[in-house]
Parts: sequence; structure tokens; C-alpha cells
Amino acid sequence: MARQSHGPDAGEKNQIAKTGTTTVGLTATDGVVLAADRRASLGGRFVANKDVSKIEQVHPTAAMTISGSVGDAQAVLRQLRAEASLYETRRGRPLSMDALARVTGDTLRGRPVTPVLGGVDDDGAHVYDLDGGGGVMEDAYASTGSGMQLAYGVLERQYDPDASVSEAVAVAANAVAAASERDTASGNGVLVARVTADGVATATYDDPAEVA
Repeated sequence: MARQSHGPDAGEKNQIAKTGTTTVGLTATDGVVLAADRRASLGGRFVANKDVSKIEQVHPTAAMTISGSVGDAQAVLRQLRAEASLYETRRGRPLSMDALARVTGDTLRGRPVTPVLGGVDDDGAHVYDLDGGGGVMEDAYASTGSGMQLAYGVLERQYDPDASVSEAVAVAANAVAAASERDTASGNGVLVARVTADGVATATYDDPAEVA
């Protein structure tokens, strides 16, 4: 996740600042697991913050990872929460994950943010890979950020469609840990979100090996 710079040389710095993070999401039999590293970097070379929360709840049973411009991501989160709250107030029920994903895709259009959206509804567990062009793709698992290629290598080998949330958290943490080993913009532990029909629960680990 890149942090924008301000000051007399902000324009030059913003040109070299690139998205740097690793976030993943995967479906399980009873919910979704989202995970992300905790490092904010400038240009992938300077560690600006070592304890950043890159997963945010956007819906009673859904959360989104953050990868990209911090300001744009925060604006998207505020809008999604407002849309979800308004829908539930008017209809008396929460947005379905398909509808939330489409709203998210529309909200992201033109913004330098590439999140993973995950949640649970009456149809089960869902994970969506989204991009700033408005693209919305549902899959069993997804990864975004500068460490995504390394994370996908772990997900391809270790993902089990029959695993429960409690079993899947280790896979998600392993994917982030693998990326953190080689991607300088990712690191400083892992934040894990367990998303089930009961809600969203998050936990922070300084060492991904602690996740169980």
C-alpha cells in the first residue's frame, strides 16, 4: 500500500511511489478468510508504517482488503458502508454479496485501488477480485498487490475447497508470509479476518507462523 507524499517535491515522489502490499482472500466451507501484511511503503523502498490495517469491514458479513492509494481506498470504504447501511435500512435485509460486489466495482472505477472483497450471504461464501477499471471477478481465491505472484504460488498449492475457516487461515497466512520473504513492500506480520454468517472477526499476528 503506497502512502502519498506532500511538500515541494510531492509531484516527483508520487511519480515513483508504487502500490506495495500483499492481500489475499479465499473461500471456505463455512465462510471466507482474508489476510494482508501490515507494512505501508513509499515506492517499495521506504517503510512508512509497520502497523497498518489493510482489511476493513464494509457490511455485517463482508470485508475488503486494501491495496493501492490510501486516500482513494478510504473514500471507497466510506461510500460502500453508506450504500450497505442505506440498503439495509430501506429493505430490512443486507445487500447480497453479488450486489455488493457490483456496487464496489462501480465505486472503484477510475481509482488506483485493487482490493479483494469477501463475504457470506444466503448463497454461501464469496471472494471477488476487483480493479480500478470496474472489473469484478468471483473466484475461490484471489490476491492483489506487489506480492500477489508469490502469494498465488502458495494458494495454488495449498488451497483446499473443503477446508473450514479455521483450517483456511493458515493457508492465507502462508501466502502473505511467502510474499513478505521476497517482496520488500510487504511485511511486518499479518492481519487475518475470519468472515462467517456471524460477522467479521480480525486478529493481528507479528509472526505468520503463529496463525492457527
